[in-house]
Amino acid sequence: MHLIETHEVHLKIVNSRVTRHGDYRRNLDGRHAITVNANLNPYRFLMTLIHEIAHLVAFKMYGYHIKPHGLEWKNSFRNLMLPFINPQIFPLDLLPLLARHFKNPKASTDTDAALSVAFSKYNTQQTNESYVFEVPLGSLFKIYNGKIFKKGPKRVKRYECVEVQTGRSYLFQPNAKVEFLIENHHGS
Repeated sequence: MHLIETHEVHLKIVNSRVTRHGDYRRNLDGRHAITVNANLNPYRFLMTLIHEIAHLVAFKMYGYHIKPHGLEWKNSFRNLMLPFINPQIFPLDLLPLLARHFKNPKASTDTDAALSVAFSKYNTQQTNESYVFEVPLGSLFKIYNGKIFKKGPKRVKRYECVEVQTGRSYLFQPNAKVEFLIENHHGS
């Protein structure tokens, strides 16, 4: 709350968005607005909020011509998050993953597969989603927009998967959330 008040942020908790956990913008009137998805567990919520406040702090300190997730933002995010990375706030199993993540924070915690999966253990809503890494090789899965893919081999860090309808290949992060489709093998 201190950070929100200090930086005069208008914080809005919004319905879940598939493509992002939160965002920061400076309104035309110069006021700062941050949105965070309502469906996040407390640990991901806190990290998302600090991520967005770090944008505001970096832009205030270095100007609006810096890269959104460049060195200035990384340093701001790390400095703002440091006081929170302790066992009074985060569960013990998350602390080493957070320490590793903040050596070089990424634009999205979802690109840090180990941290993303660890965060999901604390979700209160149960879903029928799986991660791409859990789907058997050659099996079908569906993503949020209804497109169906066949899982292929791992290429360095990501999985090469083929969209069934078009035959086009796409790379998926191991921790991408998908709906595993049980294939029907009756008489085919």
